[in-house]
Amino acid sequence: MKDFLRTVFMSAALIGTGAGVANQTMAAEPIAPSLNPNNILNVAHRGASGHAPEHTLLAYELGQKMKGDYIEVDLQMTKDGELVALHDETLDRTTNGSGLVKDFTLQEIKQLDAGSWFNEKYPDAAKKEYEGLTVPTLEEVFEKFGKDARYYIETKSPEVYPGMEEKLLEVLEEYKLTGPNVPSSKVIVQSFSAESLKKLHELNPDIPLVQLLWYDKAAEITDTELEDYKTYSIGLGMNFNRIDEAYVQKVRDHNLLIHPYTVNEKKDMHQLLEWGVTGMFTNFPDRLQEVLKEHK
Repeated sequence: MKDFLRTVFMSAALIGTGAGVANQTMAAEPIAPSLNPNNILNVAHRGASGHAPEHTLLAYELGQKMKGDYIEVDLQMTKDGELVALHDETLDRTTNGSGLVKDFTLQEIKQLDAGSWFNEKYPDAAKKEYEGLTVPTLEEVFEKFGKDARYYIETKSPEVYPGMEEKLLEVLEEYKLTGPNVPSSKVIVQSFSAESLKKLHELNPDIPLVQLLWYDKAAEITDTELEDYKTYSIGLGMNFNRIDEAYVQKVRDHNLLIHPYTVNEKKDMHQLLEWGVTGMFTNFPDRLQEVLKEHK
């Protein structure tokens, strides 16, 4: 019965239905505005990563200051089973280390410089304070930003890290970011791995999930695929440069949220908003905030 009520209510919230359906689900917690398709989400991709070294506490803090609705955290897992905020499976691109994350302990990874690379790659945006930044753990992110923030978390390469989903839920519960008294939009989990999302859905069906997709050519999607995604997720995220208005509307017609990535130019932001997306990921949340103001 609980799952039925949740399904009914989630569907109602996603299409903005009124009091008739709401009255049928009085026991369910109202869906938060951030999961309402009429409120466009500004997701700070890896933090404000156009301005500061990605997946550092400084980048996340800057993303919040620039009115990002969510802190996006990509997860990898260390040799000793700790969840850390890194996009790549390897340390090479964004630290002064080298090798696979899974082959190093947290203590070893904490010795690395996760900020100086940004200054070298983007000298126009370089700052002295970026030198020596460290790779944060998921727990450090929660300790820094607390329950007032919202988190858009991705399980990266979960097939490489057995137990990643259980560990994620353990940390979320430890920091009281999931449970009956927590808004369902406090945390969204996304992944390219349907298996990872389905596992999370089985372990905790109350956490909103988003299926990530990648298209090499013009995006096409069937009604059957969309209905399958709806069995465990509330929305889809895909590379924005392969979709069009018809695609966006088809996803919306199936009462799914759509959060394309990674949108950094204002003209593309305007176009996607015209097409009807319900949010987007950007390295420049300040730019998207300006566009959202112009779009009202």
